[in-house]
Amino acid sequence: MMKNVFEFAEAFFQQTNVDEKLAITHRAWQMFIDKELLFDTNRPVMPIAQVTFPDKPELLAPRQMPRRKLTTPDGVAAFFHAIAHVEFVAIYLAWDILYRFRDMPEQFYQDWLRVADEEAQHFALIRTHLRVMRLDYGDLPAHSGLWDHAKDTADDLPGRLAMVPRCMEARGLDVTPALIEKFRGLGDDASVAILTRILTDEVGHVELGSYWFKFVCRQRGFEVEAKYRELIDQYYVGGKPKGPFNRELRKIAGFSDAEIDWLEC
Repeated sequence: MMKNVFEFAEAFFQQTNVDEKLAITHRAWQMFIDKELLFDTNRPVMPIAQVTFPDKPELLAPRQMPRRKLTTPDGVAAFFHAIAHVEFVAIYLAWDILYRFRDMPEQFYQDWLRVADEEAQHFALIRTHLRVMRLDYGDLPAHSGLWDHAKDTADDLPGRLAMVPRCMEARGLDVTPALIEKFRGLGDDASVAILTRILTDEVGHVELGSYWFKFVCRQRGFEVEAKYRELIDQYYVGGKPKGPFNRELRKIAGFSDAEIDWLEC
């Protein structure tokens, strides 16, 4: 029986069945709640290239993804399939930051395990929603680039924290409120409830990213805001994200006004 959180991570990475991946994640979190989970960082780290994904969905480059509008049932289904894929890869990203970076306080591993469990909950909510629309995860193609951020920053913890929670995930804080209002205007209460739950949790996830980014920067003698700008310039294709940016939610999630000003300029 697995008892070490890093054993659970390896089992997650090597499993190709979606339901088993969710079960592994929830089991690890429950063992932590029950105070039965060990955080033994002496276990060696396997290469990131050995992480496996399910056969479906077919992964396409962003420019190859079909464009659909939320004004049609097919468009809504495609939108939620895309969100399901984002949440599915987010489970991987939470497990990977926990697994790949050692010599951190135990709270770091506990925090990202909680994020993995919450991302798995999000995925399950959306998958149930898709099934109501007679669609399942994997029935449509999905964006291929999300995992690239993990591969690009496999040996760079500040880079990972800057690019995943404080860049890609933070974009959800910018765009999701407007999507919630769009579905509210369509009278789609089920979609509103799911997106509201996800947004609430994602603010917390980005806040954790901000906390640990600042922790690592101070630990290594980096100036936080300068290091954030440097890492976004280094890793973000195209220079930096395009706005608009939700200043209110980003500040709650640990961004400074100076960081948001830089993104906006």
